[in-house]
Amino acid sequence: MRASFFGFDRRTQDCARPTFLRAKAFELSRHGVEDRHMTTRRFDHIDLRVKDMAKAKPFYRKFLAELGFVHEKPGRSFHTFFSGGSGKPSEFFGLSPDKNHKPNRTRIAFWAETRQEVDRIAKVVREAGGKKLEGPEICKGYSPGYYAFFFEDPDGNKFEICCREKPVFAD
Repeated sequence: MRASFFGFDRRTQDCARPTFLRAKAFELSRHGVEDRHMTTRRFDHIDLRVKDMAKAKPFYRKFLAELGFVHEKPGRSFHTFFSGGSGKPSEFFGLSPDKNHKPNRTRIAFWAETRQEVDRIAKVVREAGGKKLEGPEICKGYSPGYYAFFFEDPDGNKFEICCREKPVFAD
């Protein structure tokens, strides 16, 4: 049996949904937080550790461009890929070297609008040297029409590109 992101063989488990994803969404106490202050931009950056910057940069240069992180700012201790420009706030994806980095079961999932977009990005990841490739495939145990591609970067950090037929709502 091969290992997978959730510790089982996804080929025989039909993308079985982890227990923590089966629960219904619930609303947290509103003490000090009101929806009227919510903005559409809540993601600021991902600061990812990599063992080998020389291997990581070419992989992320190809992969992240497909997600809209098209501006690159090299640095010795922090290599950054930005999504925007023109003086506006920009989400960014930063790579930091760490020779002792050990990947864990944490996974970062990126959203795609269509299955074709998942397929296109999967092809780029394959060509860029992604590892432990799974899919793209329909994951019956997730939400209806959940279509995803799972992979690891050259250092073993886990990622996913997914598309949902029906979006998840918190009610």
